[in-house]
Amino acid sequence: MALKKVFIAATRQNVGKTLMALGLLGNLHQQKRNIGYIKPVGQRTIMTDGYEVDEDALLMEKVFAMGADLQDMNPVRVGKGFTAEYIRHGRNDELENQILECFARVSAGRDFVVVEGTGHAGVGSVLDLSNARVAKLLNTPVIMVAPGGVGRPIDEVALNYVLLQDAGVPLAGVVVNKVKMHKYERVQELVVKGFARKGIRVLGVLPFDDVLSAPTVGEVMIEVDGDLISHDVDEKALEQPVKHNLVGAMSAHQALDYFKPGSLIITPGDREDIILAAIGMALSDDKREESTVSGIVLTGHTIPHPAILELIHRSRIPVITCSKDTYTVASQIHDLMVKISPGETAKIEHAIQLIKEHVDVESLYSLL
Repeated sequence: MALKKVFIAATRQNVGKTLMALGLLGNLHQQKRNIGYIKPVGQRTIMTDGYEVDEDALLMEKVFAMGADLQDMNPVRVGKGFTAEYIRHGRNDELENQILECFARVSAGRDFVVVEGTGHAGVGSVLDLSNARVAKLLNTPVIMVAPGGVGRPIDEVALNYVLLQDAGVPLAGVVVNKVKMHKYERVQELVVKGFARKGIRVLGVLPFDDVLSAPTVGEVMIEVDGDLISHDVDEKALEQPVKHNLVGAMSAHQALDYFKPGSLIITPGDREDIILAAIGMALSDDKREESTVSGIVLTGHTIPHPAILELIHRSRIPVITCSKDTYTVASQIHDLMVKISPGETAKIEHAIQLIKEHVDVESLYSLL
């Protein structure tokens, strides 16, 4: 069977490129396809087994256990100082040969390989390795992921399409992501017709998804450099999604009106009235399908009274303490870029199911 391959790019950052790669690989894995993955140029690297690797490459290997060498799955790692060194002394042919050699090893014996890009078609141009150039180098058609809306995705894809055409790379189609549910049917109809006028196929339209768009309590704890002070909290509690941020700057009586499912309470540790209100909400959650309080962040490193701490332990709410002020914490959480991590099994399964429901994977496989 001939190798099938596709390059997944996006019109901008944080649109859903990794979601698309993960969901596509997951569905093909369920069909017993022999899958492979490579991220030729990685910009967000982490240390593992003594060397740096892009976090998306690590995610795919942890989830699907494809057995490839992690360094082959991410041949070019753009760490600190890499760009400056390349501009001064770098040779493009060396980087291209490295990518080709790694791709040959990653794709050997595979049915299907996903090549994940690093952003829009022009990202990487400073290294002479734009997404369009890498897709051409590996001879892969491109799936472009674009944000929800009507005019915005069509305009953004049109701009990227020019770069792909200039590089001689075919655009297999577009996936529009994060469409608000109350606009879904209208947006789906219009983007399909709008892209068709430009000769571009829409492969899927994904609704905005709270589970995948919301950070978990555990991600918040890492972001604010906090410590977990509540006992008897399991890993599942730290995987709770944070759908709403509630800053405890009002009276407890007023705050009760703002509690919604998936709320994270951000408050100084001495606002015991707010903390007690959150505990009360949590204790009454037995009658609700979804937890009202995902967690509490206590700012200013102020620890509540021991009696309050005892109630916190009984409620089993994840409570985090950190040294930062309330405004800084709220701003950090608001700007937090959500990434799926290998341990978030529920999110991973949810992502695979979302792609299964809204992208015709079989038709896409046949098309490629």
